[in-house]
Amino acid sequence: MSITEIKTLLQNAGVVGAGGAGFPTYAKLADGADILCINAAECEPLIYTDLTICREEMAKVAHGAELIMEATNIKHTYVAIKGYRAEALGYSDGEAVGKNVTIKYLPSIYPIGDEIGLIYEATGRLVRPGNLPITAGVIVMNSETVYNACEAIESGKPVIEKWITIGGDVPEKIAFKAPIGMRVSEIFKKLGIKVDENHSVIDGGPSMGSIINPDRAVVRKTTKSLLILPNNTRAIEGKQISMDDMLRRAASACCGCTRCTEMCPRHQLGYPLEPHKMIRAALNTVVEDHPELIATASLCCSCGVCAEVCCQNISPKDVILNLKKILGKNKIRFVADKDFPVNPDRPYRLIKSSKWSDMLGVLKFDKIPTYLPKTLTASRVEIAMSQHIGAPSVPCVSVGDTVKVGDMIANAGAGLSVPQYASISGTVVSCDPTKIVIEA
Repeated sequence: MSITEIKTLLQNAGVVGAGGAGFPTYAKLADGADILCINAAECEPLIYTDLTICREEMAKVAHGAELIMEATNIKHTYVAIKGYRAEALGYSDGEAVGKNVTIKYLPSIYPIGDEIGLIYEATGRLVRPGNLPITAGVIVMNSETVYNACEAIESGKPVIEKWITIGGDVPEKIAFKAPIGMRVSEIFKKLGIKVDENHSVIDGGPSMGSIINPDRAVVRKTTKSLLILPNNTRAIEGKQISMDDMLRRAASACCGCTRCTEMCPRHQLGYPLEPHKMIRAALNTVVEDHPELIATASLCCSCGVCAEVCCQNISPKDVILNLKKILGKNKIRFVADKDFPVNPDRPYRLIKSSKWSDMLGVLKFDKIPTYLPKTLTASRVEIAMSQHIGAPSVPCVSVGDTVKVGDMIANAGAGLSVPQYASISGTVVSCDPTKIVIEA
C-alpha cells in the first residue's frame, strides 16, 4: 500500500489524534521519517485509557504500526510507555510486540507525554524549537490513534467511538468505550455515577483538561477522560481563576524569581522559552521592544509546571496562553533554524509523576480502573463538526433523515479536514454548520 492510499483511508475514516488536539492523522504521514513513536505515556494523573488499550488491544496497535511503517518506509516503531506501567502489563524494555515494533520504557515523570520530551526520551533526538517532529525523522501518534488507524486500513471502519477513563473521587474507576457525541450526563447515569455539588468534572487530565458542565458536554474525538474532583483540590482551584484576574495578579505579584523558567520542561530541553519573562508581557512593557520574546510563547506545551512551582500563585501558563492566542490570530510562531543545547541540569529538575499528582492534590484518587468491554449505548448523540484541527466538516444530511451506525453524515471541509460519521442508528433531529444531533 502506498503512502497516498493509506492517507486517503485515514482521512476517509475520520482518524484524528485521540490524545491531544485532534490533528488529522493523514496529514502527519510524509516521507523522511524512520521512526514511529507510539505515545502511550499518559503523563496526566488519573488517566488509564492508553494503558487499557495496550492491555486489551496491543496486537491491533502493533499491527497498525506495521501497516503505517510499510506505507511510509519507516524502519522501527517504539511503543513508548512508562516503565512501571509496562511492567504491570508484563512487557520488558525492548520486547518485540510486532515486526520491528518494540516496547520502550519511559521514566515516570511529568510531562513525559509532551511529544518533544517523549521523542527525546524514547529516541535521544531533539526536535528544533518550533519545528515538526518529522524534521527529526520521527512521527508521533497516540496508541488509540494507531488502533483507529488499524481499523480504518484493514476494514475501512470510521472513528465512531471513544476509549475513556472515568476517575477521581468516584467509588469505582472505570475504563470503557462510548459513542462519539454521547452526552456525559447519560454516561454518568448509565454507570450510576453522581456528581456532588462541591465537585467539578474535567474533560481531560487534572493539569491540562478543562472543567465542563456534564449536563451539556458530550464525548468528542479528543476526550480522553472524565475526572470528578472536589472543588477544594489544587487541580480545580487553579482552573477557576479568570484570565483577567490571573493577568492582574501576574502584573502585580511576580517577584522575578525565575523558578518557573528553571522548572519549565521545554526550557530544560534547551528551548528559548522563559516563562518569567512572559509575565512582564502582562505589563505590556516588552511587546514592542522585544517581539522575538513574545514569539517564543508558541513553544509552550501548556503543561502547567510553571504555575505549580510559582511561590506567588501566579500561572505563567495562562499568561502564555493569552499571548499564544494573539500569535495565532496573527499567524506568528517561533521556528528555530539551529540546535539548542539541552540544559545539563535537566536530570535534577524532572518532576516525578507521583510528586506531580501530590502537588495537584489528586494522588489519593489514583487507582487502575475496571474495564468494561461492551461499548455503552446512547439514546442521543451530538456530533460536532469541529473535533479536529483544520476546517470544520460539512454536513451532508438533513433533519428527518434516517441514518445507520457508520453512515457518513458530514464531508471533509476544504483543506485540512476529515468527515464525520453517525455513531448510533437513528433520526437526524437537528443539523447546522456546527453540529448534527441524532436520536436513536
